[in-house]
Amino acid sequence: MRADAQRNAEKLRAAAAELFQERGLKVPLKEIARRAGVSHGTLYNLFGTREALIDEVVAGLAADRLGEAAEHALSFEQAGEGFAYYIEKVCELQATDPAVADVVSGRYPAAECLMAICGRAQDAATRIIERAQLAGAVRPDFTGEDLLLFFGTNALLARAVADTAPDAWRRQVAFLLDGLSTETAQRPPSIAPLTPQQMYDVMGRLAGAP
Repeated sequence: MRADAQRNAEKLRAAAAELFQERGLKVPLKEIARRAGVSHGTLYNLFGTREALIDEVVAGLAADRLGEAAEHALSFEQAGEGFAYYIEKVCELQATDPAVADVVSGRYPAAECLMAICGRAQDAATRIIERAQLAGAVRPDFTGEDLLLFFGTNALLARAVADTAPDAWRRQVAFLLDGLSTETAQRPPSIAPLTPQQMYDVMGRLAGAP
């Protein structure tokens, strides 16, 4: 890559990182190019697609933040406390970092690095849930699909109240954690959890909601 192209690529990465974290991964590419001070065509010439730019800019950051949350959750001696920490931390990331909120949704299947991160995050979440269930801290009928659906709805809530009640999501998390405790769980759900395909479809729709 020529020196001028390298400079433009760095400008675009920096602009994309700022705008993705400010507004999420759906920000128009023209705005990224405008903030970088280059043409829209230059962006396409250097990166080709939104997904390629996302993988360049967001994947590493998302992997670090979600990985740290899971690793810390699994380090708790009390599995139930680690489970609660993980849910609260991911919900906090969704509320404070729109880019990470979009990553959790798994909305960009063509972004290969990002989808690999989503897969690792889901595997870690399953381990955190199962560990808490084995310890008797979380009701046994709660699944990873249930948690992913909650994260999808939390992302919508966090976005909707960002300017008026930015901590409203914490109340919903508190209700969720109380409801999942084996001490308070009394009525099992009347329907089965969503299948992986249903979950994929639902998360895509949630991520595309205004």
